[in-house]
Amino acid sequence: MSEANFAGYHIRKWYTQIEDTLANETGALADGEPVRKIVVAAAVRNPYADRFSEDLDLIIADSPKLGEEFGRRITEAAAGQPIVSYGKACLVGTNGEYEHGNAFLTAVFADPVRDAVGGGKSWVPSTGKRGAPGTAIDVPLAHKDALYVRSHYDTFTVTFTDTPAPDEVVVIFAFATRGRLHARLGGIKADEIQGQDGLH
Repeated sequence: MSEANFAGYHIRKWYTQIEDTLANETGALADGEPVRKIVVAAAVRNPYADRFSEDLDLIIADSPKLGEEFGRRITEAAAGQPIVSYGKACLVGTNGEYEHGNAFLTAVFADPVRDAVGGGKSWVPSTGKRGAPGTAIDVPLAHKDALYVRSHYDTFTVTFTDTPAPDEVVVIFAFATRGRLHARLGGIKADEIQGQDGLH
């Protein structure tokens, strides 16, 4: 049995991935600052691997502390740049249930991350799946204050070569410093956000 080494969790690895896009797919240079996308992820032992449980509190109970550490790490990786978009995901090892991954991604986990990036009125887009080490996952991104800002709909595809092991869950949070380069599909612009309901 792996011993806990962070709050009530056994974390085998932390990951930080950073991608800077300076031009779009046809070579047009950035219309402003480049897009920086950042992923922070943790490979966490799944305490419910190989068994069914109605109660998933072994995952949920300490998830606010996990969220605080994610928040600290994204603040460090952003290096002073504002975060305007976010999204979360889970990769569940084959001895676990998809529900185990979702238990890591509840609001009590995400709220400290919101606080770390200056708040966020919109819900955090989310996805997940089960898989073996090296499985790719597309983490959805949307504006943190208004979901209807089309220019900020984006994706960060990530993979981890040696995780998830069958008894692990990879907990993933992705962030971006701006919307897509040369977004031109209309809708509400970021500088038109009303900030009232997380949508507009």
